[in-house]
Amino acid sequence: MNLSPRWVDDLKAAGIDAQHWSAIGRADAPDPEILDYAARHDFILITQDLDFSAILAATGARTPSVVQVRSDNLDPLIIAPVVVRALKQLAADLAAGALVSIDPARTRLTVLPLARLPEGNA
Repeated sequence: MNLSPRWVDDLKAAGIDAQHWSAIGRADAPDPEILDYAARHDFILITQDLDFSAILAATGARTPSVVQVRSDNLDPLIIAPVVVRALKQLAADLAAGALVSIDPARTRLTVLPLARLPEGNA
C-alpha cells in the first residue's frame, strides 16, 4: 500500500505480472497478512516498508521474496527501470526466496531465511 498503483502499469509494460495490494486486500491489512497472502500465492512483495524484512527475520520465513525500494523519489518513472532491471537479473534468487534492497546506486540481495534474532533482542 505504500507504493503507488501506477507501479503496476510500469511493471506490466516491462513484462512483469503485477497487482497492487489495493486490488487484492484491505487497505488496513496488517503486514503479516500481506506477507502470508504473498507466500500462499507465490508472489514477490515490492514495498518501501522495512517492517516486512523485520518480520522475515523474526519468523525465519523462506517465502515470500521481498523487494525493498529505498529511494527518496518513488515515482515509477524515475526508479522503476532500476527495479525492473534488478527483478530480471535476480529472478532465480527471487523464485527461491530472497530479500532484495534496491536504491538508485546499488542493489543488495540476501537469501532467505534471514538469521533470526535471539529471544529478547530487537
